Amino acid sequence: MLAITRPMSDRFVDALAHAPPAVAIDPALARRQHAAYRAALAALGARVVVLPPDDAHPDACFVEDTAVVIDDLALMTRPGAPSRRGEGAAVATALAPLVGLATMDAPATLDGGDCLRLGRTLYVGRSARTNPAGIARAAEVFAPRGVRVVAVDLAPDVLHLKCVCASLGDDRVLVADGALDPAVFASAAVVRVPADEAYAANAVAIGGGVICADGFPATRAALTRAGFVVHAVPTSEVRKADGSLTCLSILVPTAA
Repeated sequence: MLAITRPMSDRFVDALAHAPPAVAIDPALARRQHAAYRAALAALGARVVVLPPDDAHPDACFVEDTAVVIDDLALMTRPGAPSRRGEGAAVATALAPLVGLATMDAPATLDGGDCLRLGRTLYVGRSARTNPAGIARAAEVFAPRGVRVVAVDLAPDVLHLKCVCASLGDDRVLVADGALDPAVFASAAVVRVPADEAYAANAVAIGGGVICADGFPATRAALTRAGFVVHAVPTSEVRKADGSLTCLSILVPTAA
C-alpha cells in the first residue's frame, strides 16, 4: 500500500472551516501532528509519499478530496469548494506513474471525503461539496469496472460522508451512532462509535491496524474489540479546519 500525503504550509491558518476556531490553528503543531500520522501509516505497512506543502492552497493537506482511487484507476475530482480546485495538479502528477487517470468537468463536483468503498461498492455522500453530476461521473468511470456506485443523502450539518463513518475493510464499517441508517451499508458488519465520539468515526484502516483520533476511549475500545491494533494520533489542528484522518492521505494499492 502506498499513501500519498502533503504536510501543511504556514497558510493552513486560512483553511476553510464552518466557524472560526476558538484557538487559532498552529501550523507548526499541525505539521508535528501530520508527522505522527505519517509514522502511523508507516507502522501499518504503508509506503508514505510526501508531497511538498502548497502555499497557494491552505487546504492542500487534505489530499483525499482531490482523487478517488479504485484498483488501477484514479478519478481526479472537481472539489466543491472553488478555492480548492488547484490542489489536484500535484496529486495527479504523483498518481500518474501508478494508476490511470480519469477527469471530471463542470458542473460536476465531488470531494473524495464523500467516497467510501466497501468491496465492489462505492458509497458517495450527496453533500454541499458533492453534487448529483459528480456522483454520476463517478458511476460513469467506475461502473464499467464492476464497481456499484450508491448515493447516500447526508444531513445538512455533515460536511462529508466520511465525517461520520469509515471503511474497516471490504465488509466492515465504522459508523457514528445516529448519523446514518446502518442499513445503508447492506450486509457489512457495523462497528459503532458512540454519538458523543462521532468525530472518531473517521479512521484509516490498513490490514489489521487502524489509525484513529486520540482522546476517544470508547472508539478505541470498540476498534480493539473488533480485532484491530489501534494507533491513536493527535488531530487538534486538522479538526479546527473541519478535517480528520482519512482526509490526510490517498491510499493506492501497489504490488510492492
